[in-house]
Amino acid sequence: MRKTFVNYLFIPAAALAMAVSGCSKSSDTGGGGTTPPVTPPVTPPVTPPAGTSDVEYWRTSGDRSVLLTKQTAALNFVSTTNGSVTITVDSTVKYQTVDGFGYTLTQGSAFVINQLPAAIKSQLLTELFGSGDGSIGISYLRIGIGATDLSGTVFSYNDMPTGQTDPTLANFSLADDATNVVPLLKEILAINPNIKILGSPWSPPVWMKINTTTAKGGNLNPIYYQAYANYFVKFIQAMKAQGITIDAITPQNEPLNPDNTPSLYMSAADQAAFIKNNLGPAFAAANINTKIIAYDHNLDQIVYPIAVLDDAGARPYVDGSAFHLYAGNISDMTLVHNAYPTKNVYFTEQWTSSAGNFKDDLNWHLRNVIIGSMRNWSKIALEWNLANDGAFGPHTPGGCTQCMGGLTISGSSITRNVGYYIVAQASKFVPAGSIRISSNAGNLQTAAFLRPDGKKVLIVLNDGTTDQSFNIGFKDKIANTTIPANTVITYLW
Repeated sequence: MRKTFVNYLFIPAAALAMAVSGCSKSSDTGGGGTTPPVTPPVTPPVTPPAGTSDVEYWRTSGDRSVLLTKQTAALNFVSTTNGSVTITVDSTVKYQTVDGFGYTLTQGSAFVINQLPAAIKSQLLTELFGSGDGSIGISYLRIGIGATDLSGTVFSYNDMPTGQTDPTLANFSLADDATNVVPLLKEILAINPNIKILGSPWSPPVWMKINTTTAKGGNLNPIYYQAYANYFVKFIQAMKAQGITIDAITPQNEPLNPDNTPSLYMSAADQAAFIKNNLGPAFAAANINTKIIAYDHNLDQIVYPIAVLDDAGARPYVDGSAFHLYAGNISDMTLVHNAYPTKNVYFTEQWTSSAGNFKDDLNWHLRNVIIGSMRNWSKIALEWNLANDGAFGPHTPGGCTQCMGGLTISGSSITRNVGYYIVAQASKFVPAGSIRISSNAGNLQTAAFLRPDGKKVLIVLNDGTTDQSFNIGFKDKIANTTIPANTVITYLW
C-alpha cells in the first residue's frame, strides 16, 4: 500500500522533483503528529424523553472527550429568527445515491478478527455491521483479489512453480482466502445480507507478468490478457458459489504504483485495451453483472480514468472510476463526474497512520473522505484497512508498516481508533440507498442526506479553533445549536 508512484508522462517537469521526493504516504494527506489509539468502545446511546427534541444528534470531539455519543440537550425547529449563520438543508435538491461507507477487509483484517474469542467476535461483528442502536452500520466493503500488502504472505488464486504457466486456469483456487476472508464474509453477510463488496487485485499471478520472478511492479503480459480476464470471471463465480456476491471490481489497485508488494503497473491505455478487448467481453459471455470500475488510484491523475472512458470500446463496460487521495484534490472527483455525468465515481481508500494525531486525522478525513467525497459525487467513502494487530500487521515484506486499522486487536482486546469514528459518524446514520441532498456550508463543512425511511441527516464538521453557533434550516424553520471546535456532529430528524 501506498507509496505514491507518479506517472511522469502525466506531470509537468517542474513538479518532477517534488514527485520523486514524495514516494511514501505523507501526513499532510491524512493528518499528522503523534497520539496513541483510542480505547473506549462506542458510548451507549442515551435516549431523551419522548417528544422533547425534534433533532437527535451524535458527537465526536477531536480531544476524544466525546466519542460517537448521543447528546441529550433538546434541539427543536422553531419559526423565529436569530443572527446565527444558517445551514439550509433542501431535500428537494437531490444528487447521487449512496451505496455505503466502510473499509477494506484485508486478509490481515480478517485474520486478526478471527483470532478473537467467539463471543467477543460475534459482538464486534454485530457492532460493525448490524443496524441496531449499538451498531455503526457499515454497508460497503472492499476486499483484495488475492493478496494485498496487508496480507501475511504474497499470493494469488493461481500460483504456479517458477517457470510454469496455467493459461487455462486449471489450478485456480480460493484456498488462500478459505481460512479467514471467505468464512468472515459469510458471517458478515448473515448480519447484513445487503452489504456490497468491491474486489481489487494488487497483482495478477506472477506468471502473467512480464517480470515473472516477482510480485512487485512489472506489467501484465499481453499474451495473458484473456487469461487474466478469465481469472476475474473465476473469482466472481467462485465467490458466488460460496454465497458471496461481488458487486464491483477494479482491474488494478493503484495501477501507477509499481513499488508496492504486491503490485502491477498498468497504464491507462493498457487498462482501456484490457477492458474493451478482454474483461468486458468475458463478463458479458459469462452473464456476469459485476460492475467494472476504472483506475482506483490518486486524484492527481484524473487524466487516467478520463482516458479510459474516452475509449469508445471500453466505455460501455465501465460503470465509473475509483479514487484515493494520497495526492490531488477531492474536488477533482467532480471534474471526472462532469466529464462523464452518466458514469459513477467512488472513493475507495484512505489510510490513517500509526504516527497520526486523532484531532488532525478526524478533521482531515471528515473534511475530505466523508464530507468531501460525498459533496463531489462519490457513491461510497471507504477508509483503508478495517483492523490489524498492535504491530500494524499482518503485512507482506515491503508492505505498509504504519497503516493503522479502524480497529487494533490484541488477544481479546479491541481498540477503536480514529478511523472507526471517521466512518461511524456517517455509516451509523446514512444507510445504503440514501440520497445526498443540498446543504450550504459556509465556515462549517457539511453534507446532507435523505434516507430511504424519509429521515434527514446532516453531518457538520467544525475543523476550526473556536466554537460556532449556527442554525439548521429546513422548510422555513430553524433549529439553533452550537458545535465546538474540532468536532463532528451528525444530526438526524
